[in-house]
Amino acid sequence: MAEVVLGIGVSHTPMLYTPAEAWPSYESRDRRMELLDQDGAACSFDELVERAGSEVVEALRPEALQTNHDACQEHLDRLAEELESSAPDAVVVIGDDQKELFQEENLPAILLYAGTTIMNKKRIPKHGEPGWWSGALSKYYGDGEDEHYPVDQSLANHLARHLNENAFDIALSRSLPEGMGEGHAFAFIHSRLLRRRPVPVVPVFLNTYYPPNQPTPPRCYDLGTQIRRAVESFEPGARVAIIASGGLSHFVIDEKLDAFVLEALASGDVDSLLSLEPRRLNSGTSEIRNWIAMYGAAGHLDHQWASYVPAYRTPAGTGTGCGFAVWR
Repeated sequence: MAEVVLGIGVSHTPMLYTPAEAWPSYESRDRRMELLDQDGAACSFDELVERAGSEVVEALRPEALQTNHDACQEHLDRLAEELESSAPDAVVVIGDDQKELFQEENLPAILLYAGTTIMNKKRIPKHGEPGWWSGALSKYYGDGEDEHYPVDQSLANHLARHLNENAFDIALSRSLPEGMGEGHAFAFIHSRLLRRRPVPVVPVFLNTYYPPNQPTPPRCYDLGTQIRRAVESFEPGARVAIIASGGLSHFVIDEKLDAFVLEALASGDVDSLLSLEPRRLNSGTSEIRNWIAMYGAAGHLDHQWASYVPAYRTPAGTGTGCGFAVWR
């Protein structure tokens, strides 16, 4: 039978393609965001500055920014090497869409992409945007020509049939909108972990961000378990990796929540994962749902390693709780 041979959880923030000295430049963007505090309540940037603790001030020192940046790059290299050494025949990538491909007229809760290829589109910088931002996104999406990456369409179709037979009425897509490329959650995996190698992927989209049809933590976990069962009934000998792209807490970092999630994942405490309150899984923190789904598919493997970097970028405690983990 086929088998899931690797599970990976990885954050995908553009900060990972931004030089450390430019991290504080995100403040101009963060001040325009609708920010949520650690309890999931709306909060202004200035209110968050007043609440921030000494750990935030310490993390914004230039040497601390560089240390965190370098640690993230080291962890990403380790994940890329784990992925390459496992030699999967296909990679199921569980990610989200932030109104890149899906708009108000169609926001599916769960979508499986089953085209023959998926395009990674070169990003054209917008007029007037700062160089540090356009430079980061150019590396994130690709600074070369548009590129079509292979999709394991046979596995994607098999997943679709299996999920449909097991109480998942998922949406299905065989192409992207005209002129559009893959979204951020999937582009990051191609650029940073796969290092643009043409390994076939199967993109699975979760609507983590936008209520009211966000999958609950139990639903995400059940999706993962069914993905694993589908893989195990696929063609004999196939080796499949599962990657959760996104998270952990952002845009306001919640170190306690991130520690809770990583500990539950490491110890196999499924009940704690499924008890997470949905109100705490909004904004960028919502991408923790992708990790829960990945764990449903790969949690039977041995937990090999995990690391965490609270990548603060402003005095308001905004940034990304960067998580990195492997099951094998």
